[in-house]
Amino acid sequence: MPIATGMAIYFIFWWLTLFTVLPIGLRTQADEDDVTLGTTASAPHKHRMGRVFLLTTIISAGIFVIFYVVNQKLGFGVDDIPVFFPKLD
Repeated sequence: MPIATGMAIYFIFWWLTLFTVLPIGLRTQADEDDVTLGTTASAPHKHRMGRVFLLTTIISAGIFVIFYVVNQKLGFGVDDIPVFFPKLD
């Protein structure tokens, strides 16, 4: 796998994982009963993007390692997924 392809696939995994990790442990201003004037009650109470980015990077790296082993070392690819629907000619 070329470096650029690996980086592109990792970025896709990272981006999808970011939106999965983002709501984990989120405490809103409404949860803390401390709504700042001019903001919505569903806004986060504390800024925690560094922790979210770190957790996203660790999880997506693990997913990428699994993908790399299955794809490059074991030789499974997209063409090895069984086709459940007939091909329309």
